[in-house]
Amino acid sequence: MAWLENRHIAPFASAAFDLFLHDLAAKLVNATTDRAELCRELLANFLYGTNYTDLEVRLPWVALQLDPNNILLEAEHYQPLDHEKFAKVKPLLWLWYNFDLSPAAQNMAFGIAFRRLLAQHIFKQCGQNLKIFPGVQFSVGYNLSVGDDVVLHRNVFIDDIGGVTLHSHVSVSDYANIYSHTHSPLESNDVTLKHTTIGAGARITYHSTILAGSTISDDAIVGTMSVVTKDIEPHTIAYGIPAQPMREKMRPPMPIEVDSRVFVAPPERQGNPTYPVAGTNNATRAVKTLVSR
Repeated sequence: MAWLENRHIAPFASAAFDLFLHDLAAKLVNATTDRAELCRELLANFLYGTNYTDLEVRLPWVALQLDPNNILLEAEHYQPLDHEKFAKVKPLLWLWYNFDLSPAAQNMAFGIAFRRLLAQHIFKQCGQNLKIFPGVQFSVGYNLSVGDDVVLHRNVFIDDIGGVTLHSHVSVSDYANIYSHTHSPLESNDVTLKHTTIGAGARITYHSTILAGSTISDDAIVGTMSVVTKDIEPHTIAYGIPAQPMREKMRPPMPIEVDSRVFVAPPERQGNPTYPVAGTNNATRAVKTLVSR
């Protein structure tokens, strides 16, 4: 018996949601649509039950915050940001994040389909049947590639400034974090961008952290609250701080696309091209720990 069962809402509600999403999809593919205007209008509706013009009159300061032209996101301060790409996705990111504060976001019959639609216009690549739950955020969005049947559970954060790929059937559990940039221990302004890859069928479980440049192979599992600092081989269950291979799944032979033993990751890049002395990320040495007897 499957863990998840199909459930359905009233047909009139389902039809209303489908009509809304169909209309929104048409607006998003229309090159003449002003995404900032679309964002603020939808947020006025989702959060305050009114149109944006009315909100400007009644609550002008609140209305100001709904317009993505009036806000800054953290990634806009990053040196390697592609401003042209980010300008296209910023209104949709602002819509996404604030939509998650609305009652509609908690409705799985609508919220998942709504985020899936936005993801198709934010991500570098977006496969079929993507499921994203409330509270999921990204650094830039346009450097994230996801395959088919990927699930991102509540409050996941994906730092994709250096590039992140989630292959098909990946599951990322609540409060997990995936990173693609790292700071030198000597100079925080010395930043390296490292592409992070999660292989097909891999599971990143609750509260775990995947550090930049890691390759998690197909069918691997990262255990709860683990911190991944190096690659994980196929079918391996790794956990701990730092995560270590502890068990191996007993699987029949199967095709493997991402195998960390042979996988060639994209080259690392300097995140701050104006930094005068780059490459100090490994400029440390081990410290001996004194143990009292």
